[in-house]
Amino acid sequence: MTNLDFNRKLSALTTGFTPVIDAAYKAEDYRFLDLSVDNSILKEVDTASAEAIQLYIDAFLSKTNGRVAYGGYLEKRSIYDRSIYFNNEDPQLRRNIHLGLDIWCPAGTAILAPVAGKVHSFKNNKNYGDYGPCIILEHQFEDLQFYTLYGHLSLESLANLKTGQFFEAGERIAFLGETHENGDYAPHLHFQIVKDMQQNVGDYPGVSTQNNLPFYLENCPDPELLLKI
Repeated sequence: MTNLDFNRKLSALTTGFTPVIDAAYKAEDYRFLDLSVDNSILKEVDTASAEAIQLYIDAFLSKTNGRVAYGGYLEKRSIYDRSIYFNNEDPQLRRNIHLGLDIWCPAGTAILAPVAGKVHSFKNNKNYGDYGPCIILEHQFEDLQFYTLYGHLSLESLANLKTGQFFEAGERIAFLGETHENGDYAPHLHFQIVKDMQQNVGDYPGVSTQNNLPFYLENCPDPELLLKI
């Protein structure tokens, strides 16, 4: 299946705005947020601080009359430079290009499956700046197979989960985690689509180097193909 065919079939699974967080938040509540290195306002924000980022997002939502901030697919960001898990002196080897879509909303918010699927794997990824608790769902629709990743969840979300457990579209699969358990970030969901898991379990790269970007561009399609925010 060509990449174009894959994306077309993926997009056809949903017909409009498809929530991946509590459906009480409507499409009109979302505001696009730019956290890229091109956003000059961020030069005045301590991007190494989860608290400072949260204050910035709160102010942004207040100014724009929004309730949920979202964005980040393929953004080059400086917020990962604080962690040796991502950083590297060589700019070509520095992991700072975001491969998922972030949805910034309060800790404890319900996380929903946008389409039906079963649990592929889950794990608490404990590196500083990592996902923290993470769930990966496997989806199969005729000849279309792919995975969705949900990062920065609460530890409670993993407690009674089982591999192979099935979730219907729109069913709650988890809750968003607090800063102390989510890799030390302001509370948000990292949502990512993956075509080939490459034998990863409970984890998959969510940030790419410049050198590896061509591969990840094909293996991690734009989440908006499903969510249509």
